Amino acid sequence: MTPIKKVIIKKDVSIKPIWLMRQAGRYLPEFREIRKENPDFIKLCLNQKKAKEITLQPIKRYDFDAAIIFSDILMVPYGLGQSVKFRKNFGPQLGSLNFENIMNYEANDFKRKLYPVYKSISLVKKSKLMDKKDLIGFIGGPWTILLYILNRTSPKRKLKKALSDKPLIIDLLKYINKYLKLHIQNQIKYGADIIQIFDSWAGLVNEKNLEDYIYNPTRKLVKEIKNLKTPSVCFPRNINNYKDYTDIIKPSVINIDYQTNPKNIIKHINIPIQGGMDPRVLLTNKKRLEKITNYYLRTFENHPYIFNLGHGVLPQTDPIMIEYLVKLVRKFNERAS
Repeated sequence: MTPIKKVIIKKDVSIKPIWLMRQAGRYLPEFREIRKENPDFIKLCLNQKKAKEITLQPIKRYDFDAAIIFSDILMVPYGLGQSVKFRKNFGPQLGSLNFENIMNYEANDFKRKLYPVYKSISLVKKSKLMDKKDLIGFIGGPWTILLYILNRTSPKRKLKKALSDKPLIIDLLKYINKYLKLHIQNQIKYGADIIQIFDSWAGLVNEKNLEDYIYNPTRKLVKEIKNLKTPSVCFPRNINNYKDYTDIIKPSVINIDYQTNPKNIIKHINIPIQGGMDPRVLLTNKKRLEKITNYYLRTFENHPYIFNLGHGVLPQTDPIMIEYLVKLVRKFNERAS
């Protein structure tokens, strides 16, 4: 059994596996070389050989306990026929999408457009580098995908008036869920060992809408993952109440954000916990990195825990700091064994 599966399934507290969100990407010089030659990000995600290579780059460098497939949560809007582009220093920019198109979209067309992602998963899974390691597939949370589809850019920039139409939102979430389920099924079919749900904008939902916008649609996806005998990790970033979320949705693992107090969360959460450390700590120095890393490891010493961050690795991160972080976690595991 892999180290991460030991934590998730066996609730093993004797080992703290490590992988990082956005571990495959922009902070690595080897990734930047590929990116120079491949300016279209979506096309790069659909390039099976390059996606495999990028996914495995941090495994080669750091020997993490899991790889996360090089892809993007916005591959789902792309699969539904919405154009998706990434502008430098701006972020994602999506094209217009007729709501009727979503409601009448053919599942086979969706699968055909995203087949290269699934093939990349299959290629990574066959790599010798993945021996005794998990391959993580992922989706965006239904609410987060809805925001991008409607807003056509990051919600940090603006929010569409359409978000005030609750019946429309609930209808759209149902249809989005249909394709998120399909994306989950295919990732697992082609070799994903774990599915993580990134609900990056969960913190924007007010309490009165949590049931309809977050809990209900996400609970259905977690149930689908469970039915496929696969562990699920949920990351509802900046949500106010992790305990209620966990009790209602029942994921295998909850990933906490860096604004969450780990000593407080451990009092209320019984399931395995992942993440928490602020990625900006990696921009400081080794002394501070050691202090904060050990703080998280000691806090969760007697709780099933997967070391990760409270958000993705930042582009300006020095790869040497990641190397030192991995050494710190491995050293802690050696002392514990």
